[in-house]
Amino acid sequence: MIRSRRVWPMGILLLSVWLGGCTLTPLVPFSTATPPLLLAPASTAGLVDQRGRFREIFCALNEHEGAHWPDHRPCEEALVRLEAEPPPTGQPVELGKDAAAVTLVGVLGLGGNCVDNFLRPEASMPQHLQSRGFRFRQIEVNGLSSSEENAVRIRDALLEREDLRGDEPLVLMGYSKGIVDILVALATYPEIQDRVDAVVSVSGAVGGSPLANEAPDWLVRLFQLAPGSTCEEGDLRALESLRTGPRRRWLAENPLPRNVRYYSVVTFPEPGRISNGLRKSYDTLSQVDARNDSQLIFYDQVIPGSRLLAYVNADHLAIVLPIERSHPWLAALAMDHNDYPREVLVEAILRHVQEDLAGGAKE
Repeated sequence: MIRSRRVWPMGILLLSVWLGGCTLTPLVPFSTATPPLLLAPASTAGLVDQRGRFREIFCALNEHEGAHWPDHRPCEEALVRLEAEPPPTGQPVELGKDAAAVTLVGVLGLGGNCVDNFLRPEASMPQHLQSRGFRFRQIEVNGLSSSEENAVRIRDALLEREDLRGDEPLVLMGYSKGIVDILVALATYPEIQDRVDAVVSVSGAVGGSPLANEAPDWLVRLFQLAPGSTCEEGDLRALESLRTGPRRRWLAENPLPRNVRYYSVVTFPEPGRISNGLRKSYDTLSQVDARNDSQLIFYDQVIPGSRLLAYVNADHLAIVLPIERSHPWLAALAMDHNDYPREVLVEAILRHVQEDLAGGAKE
């Protein structure tokens, strides 16, 4: 089958329109099949608010090296300052090459391995992190499969891959549905819990998305329209793993391992930072809460009991996918607010996690 370069935008736009289309039913329908829930300030919900220190690290790195990247944005435009953000700690920020290595292992989300060959979400990240003293690896999960199926892949990779062994701290970073796959793997397979030092959620679908509640499972097949896609169908239950009811029940019934430290980075874009191709889903999700990134509401992105690092002024795709760099025609067509200093963000996350694991970060 011949796939023109216009097929992929059509596929992603169809998916966005379907997920964000007009609905006659509530995005979160009435149901008693739910554990008791509570929406509460972070300070009363068991979170450790480390936004002040993270802002210090991010802003120092952004000033030091951010201008070298095409997606540079001033610190105050890159991070959103919500009420009651802790003040800066005054601690110095290390800007040189790090002497103590950390291995970052990325897990992508819905449709990730379908679009990987085309959008190349990791792009310059491995080379940049290596130049700063860190290592970058990736575990390939099935972008169309359930978190239960992908948890097996994560378990097998952590137990079998030699490049994921070593004495340095191992940090798993999950984007969107990728964090769900990671959390299910950790809670399900005790044999990998001692292998992981930290888990970071970046725009993670921790509590699911109301957009997934009414979407049919077959819809994920649209990701197979991506140019160069070779992704297998798997169990085609990826959307089931993103629905709010199953996610919240799972969180209530599956305590996370306490020997792993958890961190949350939340996408909280200003309305003007939503790309035009994501505007429909943003508006639809705004029926529940306008504080969303076009796919997820801000409070559904936080791991319970985690360390809260930042609210980021980027939409759900801009935070990870460098579309404007590699495919400017696609950015002009549907992703007109795709710029974000991703390399600075990921390096800041790793430096903060490393410092926190060593006991240097103040809560």
